[in-house]
Amino acid sequence: MSASAGRRRAGLLIPLFSCASTKSWGIGDIGDVEPVTAWLAAAGLRVLQLLPLNEMAPGQQSPYSAISAMAIDPIFIRVPGVPEFEALGGEAALAPADRAALADVRRARDVQYHAIRRLKLAALRASFDRFLDAEWRRDTERGRALRAYASEQAWWIEDYSLFRALHTRERERPWTEWAIDLQRREPAAIDRARRELADEVVFHQYLQWIAGTQWKQARERTHGVELFGDLPFMVDGDSADVWSRQHQFRLDVSVGAPPDAFSATGQDWGMPLYAWDVMAREHYLWLRERARRSADLFDGYRIDHLVGFYRTYGKSRSGGEGFFTPPDEPSQIAQGERLMDLFRSAGAEIIAEDLGIVPDSVRASLARIGLPGYRVFRWERHWHTPGQPFRDPVGYPAVSVAASGTHDTEPLITWWETAPADERRKVAQLPSIQRLAGGVDLTTIATTATVRDVLVEALFASGSSLLLLPIQDAFGWRDRVNEPATVSDTNWTFRLPWPVDRLDEQPEAQERKARLCEWTTRYRRHG
Repeated sequence: MSASAGRRRAGLLIPLFSCASTKSWGIGDIGDVEPVTAWLAAAGLRVLQLLPLNEMAPGQQSPYSAISAMAIDPIFIRVPGVPEFEALGGEAALAPADRAALADVRRARDVQYHAIRRLKLAALRASFDRFLDAEWRRDTERGRALRAYASEQAWWIEDYSLFRALHTRERERPWTEWAIDLQRREPAAIDRARRELADEVVFHQYLQWIAGTQWKQARERTHGVELFGDLPFMVDGDSADVWSRQHQFRLDVSVGAPPDAFSATGQDWGMPLYAWDVMAREHYLWLRERARRSADLFDGYRIDHLVGFYRTYGKSRSGGEGFFTPPDEPSQIAQGERLMDLFRSAGAEIIAEDLGIVPDSVRASLARIGLPGYRVFRWERHWHTPGQPFRDPVGYPAVSVAASGTHDTEPLITWWETAPADERRKVAQLPSIQRLAGGVDLTTIATTATVRDVLVEALFASGSSLLLLPIQDAFGWRDRVNEPATVSDTNWTFRLPWPVDRLDEQPEAQERKARLCEWTTRYRRHG
């Protein structure tokens, strides 16, 4: 049984990149956690669910395309909070062209990744140059603080910082295109690279030190709201983790997902397959390290693509049919439960993203070990009953996560408006929906806000101990975070319509805060 099963809580899923404030540079940053959690706490909410904060691969904007499973993406650093940046004169000292570009990204409706990265990298490079001269080379207290951080985090940051330094020198070419001795990590080549790139290695450690320090401060200012992260199932093949652990991955196989509701042909994520037999022999050390890092950063986290840890779907890069590994059900269940115990043992709360095609044996395993899986309203139906009626949320099990959708789905109100009439009628017939609609047929209600509130309140009333709503669904917005199986400039760029440090000035946000607080009280979701 999950230790949190008796705690009824509600929270919102809000990507950090969506939470820009008047102080941040066109993208939500670590400093924006405080105003966001202040608003959530005032609304009676107890959890902020974030998407992965891992450093994204160069040129990417998907948080699930990571160049490191451990590093925080420097794009989330609050630049005005960096002492060296302020010592250089802060924003006022930026070149006129950069000040104009900063104004543009702040005004933009969505996240302008390329421009923001350019601005932040230039500012952080200048800050580091000052740090190198004024602190590092003089061995000041601040310089020693970075050395202590690098020593404490050596278990991941040594390989990561060298990889990033090499990646920069190689003009962001993948490591599979580097010199053979560096690909193979031959000791002489590694030692030579560390000497030649010493300052660049320290630069990447500096960025992680700044990010880690800011994150620690943010966690101390969450107003009692728990921060939940998201542990991606895989990392990119061109990552520090794969480069430094090549024997633990099958580079000749690409991981994906079998055909499902999102893709009739399945998904190919282009990432290498875990060599599960090798990992088992090494006692899953890297996954233990990932669990440790996640527990260091978050109160809890969502395990992305949970079923992949039980059985991974892969296809040979040379062609052929897809396959699962481990190949048989007993081995799959044994491995999955071993890994779930491993993740839990690090100390953070975990929840399981068990959506898509998930074998009954895996769902039975989750129930047996008391690990909460998702109950996404639109997909919760009695699939083997004639007519396939929807499940009433009041009947969801306590050890589960009720949700209106995910970062991959269209918003709730869009789903309702585009769902077949038969589906909407079946939803309207649910006892809890009829009660909350005051006996009126929900399909006849033309007011979008009323429909939104009936559907959302039904989830607050659900039996699930934890409720997580994408913020779009709490407000009834139609903005989408991501459309799976597509590559688009609009994916992962959603920004809230107002700065998060001015939410209390917005009548719509004030109204939503009051209503959410009313529901958390009525349905005893105070955690």
